[in-house]
Amino acid sequence: MAKLLLLTLVGLALALLRDYRSSYQKRLNAFREVTPVELPNCNFIKGVDSGAEDLEILPNGLAFISSGLKYPGLKSFDPDNPGKILLMDLKEDNPAVLELNIIGSKLDLPSFNPHGISTFTNEDNTVYLLVVNHPDSKSTVELFKYQEEEKSLLHLKTIKHKLLPSVNDIVAVGPEHFYATNDHYFADPYFRSWEMYLGLAWSYVVYYSPEDVRVVAEGFDFANGISISPDGKYVYIAELLAHKIHVYEKHANWTLTPLKSLDFDTLVDNISVDPVTGDLWVGCHPNGVKIFVYDSENPPASEVIRIQNILTEEPTVTVVYAENGTMLQGSTVASVYQGKLLIGTVFHKALYCELGQPGERPPAASGSAH
Repeated sequence: MAKLLLLTLVGLALALLRDYRSSYQKRLNAFREVTPVELPNCNFIKGVDSGAEDLEILPNGLAFISSGLKYPGLKSFDPDNPGKILLMDLKEDNPAVLELNIIGSKLDLPSFNPHGISTFTNEDNTVYLLVVNHPDSKSTVELFKYQEEEKSLLHLKTIKHKLLPSVNDIVAVGPEHFYATNDHYFADPYFRSWEMYLGLAWSYVVYYSPEDVRVVAEGFDFANGISISPDGKYVYIAELLAHKIHVYEKHANWTLTPLKSLDFDTLVDNISVDPVTGDLWVGCHPNGVKIFVYDSENPPASEVIRIQNILTEEPTVTVVYAENGTMLQGSTVASVYQGKLLIGTVFHKALYCELGQPGERPPAASGSAH
């Protein structure tokens, strides 16, 4: 009887592992191949060679870019140098990037490891930049003030909190007020592979202000990108391994109420919102295995989707760009400005594309979200 019970338990354990392996492969889109969708006017951005994991474009055309992220288990083409914040002026005919000096800082620059970024502009046009930082595999949020004349960042504050153990992305709602996603990837190095394998819903979203810090949404399988609607009424959250984007209503007391979720056949990363149309532009990973297990002979693909009318019953989803990795590896973010499109990656290069006139629909494959 004891032997039969043992064999039964072993059989159940193997069945569970097979189920989890199947779920893991499904969540990573392990077998998906890319159908190319090309854009005719794209060029690499000179000076970006070790990633442009996140970017933010101001209404005046200035684009801030985080570069050089060292993420546990992921490829890095520049592992020995610190990360940096780059600036690009999209009003120029042939824009190039400039590395911004960080000044007035107690920040340990050799360990600077920037991840998600967000900006907030005061009524007096002062621009604040909030940067997720992972010095020595920890998580902080760094607050900077952009100094236009000096083309520099003045470091103002380092933000730490027990509810911000492993921040991935951030969206500013004030100079020191923000929503942040926690993915647990930096906080729990022993468990992170099991979290990914088993699909543990440990990930959550935090609202932070100097006076109030609290969890406002939870139960995610690897919460990633986060953004906000132009009118400030809705917050969008990307759940990477679940292939979902969630829409939350934001209330006056900063709480969030879930409204709807959209499913995709790709791993959704960072979300940028067009301030004019309200469209969502999302950098995606068609096959997540190729991101987490890098092979230069079979590199990770890139994909950009555009979501129009997300609050309606049938939003329109357009694949604007898709490529198998021979040109651009591991897209994480895409953002538009007056007919121009920037596409960034976690550790590779970045693209600058001309879409046409502002609001013009690029050639692509379309469909409805499901």
